[in-house]
Amino acid sequence: MSFMFRSVPRIVCEAGGIAKTGTLMKELGAIRITVVCDPGIVKLGYADKVQQSLEAEGIAVQIFPDVQADPPQSIVQQAIDGAKDWKADGVIGLGGGSSLDSAKLVALLASSDQTIEGIYGIDKATGDRLPLIQIPTTAGTGSEVTWVSVITDNNNVKQVVYTPQLMPDIALLDAELTYGLPQKVTAATGLDAMVHAIEGYTSRTRKNPIADGMAVTALSLLGKNLMKVIENPGDKEARSAMLQGSLIAGMAFANASVAAIHGLAYPLGARFHIPHGHANALVMAQVIRFNLPTAKKLYAELAPCLIEGVDFAPEEEAAEAFVRRIEEMVLASGLETRLRDLGVTEDFLPEMAEEVFGKIYRLIESNPRDMTAKDIEAIYRSVY
Repeated sequence: MSFMFRSVPRIVCEAGGIAKTGTLMKELGAIRITVVCDPGIVKLGYADKVQQSLEAEGIAVQIFPDVQADPPQSIVQQAIDGAKDWKADGVIGLGGGSSLDSAKLVALLASSDQTIEGIYGIDKATGDRLPLIQIPTTAGTGSEVTWVSVITDNNNVKQVVYTPQLMPDIALLDAELTYGLPQKVTAATGLDAMVHAIEGYTSRTRKNPIADGMAVTALSLLGKNLMKVIENPGDKEARSAMLQGSLIAGMAFANASVAAIHGLAYPLGARFHIPHGHANALVMAQVIRFNLPTAKKLYAELAPCLIEGVDFAPEEEAAEAFVRRIEEMVLASGLETRLRDLGVTEDFLPEMAEEVFGKIYRLIESNPRDMTAKDIEAIYRSVY
């Protein structure tokens, strides 16, 4: 087996660790920082905490507070232009996956002549990026430890940038930033992280033993704690476990790939602005059940991560129990489970299926079972 495994150079995991942002950035040698976040993060006061920590170390700060979900290319470009005008020499991503993905591109392009369009795809970027610290405020995307950025282009199509330069210098995990997450955000991001672990473990294209071990560890942390934080949002120990599980799942999928669940979720975010984790949750159980005939052994191996204290003798029994547990968790999450309830129109289902199969086929290739455009449309219709 030949494979390459990349990881973030440093991970700092500490409740209240946001107060160390200034010290950490000072170690990276940057003195003019752009903080990339969304309006909600500003309202919660987290941007102020980062700014205070940076300014205490003599670091000048620019706040870009306008990130949107499924970040539009135009908004990311505004952040890049602002950082260039500010002459930023370092970047901090603060927030959920949209802010973290945007911050990566700001760090990469604020000191470059390349365009966003010019780096869509794999290894299209040249040169170095600015120093980058990523601070997640949700336990879901794992973007703080990946070299991937996903944004929505000017034609409402999801575009992905894969390049090693996007890997941040430091991932800072502060569980206190997740304590006040709304229930639906907690559920959607937690299920998203579970999908990262499951798809990383079952990937056909870049599956490897290091990512496998991380996927199992991540899914165990996530599977045993997601319902705890949904039912008891103040469970600090479970919140910390979720944040760690999300990061580890991010390391797994970044080195093994995600697959069809993500592929089917992308148009739902780009066209109908369904949050990414919720979009994954809408189709995850159906895609996993579709994969069951070919992924039975792998799902059986993952069953103990979600179901404790049960000795499954036949492989079929373990795999079926795994799928049923996923179905139960999605239903118990409190999220809407029907596309029609989220503004998706039935006329778009065939078009979205063709888009996934034609433009996002790389994720279908990673899926453990072959899938046609008709199969994709059938899954959409099953949750319509």
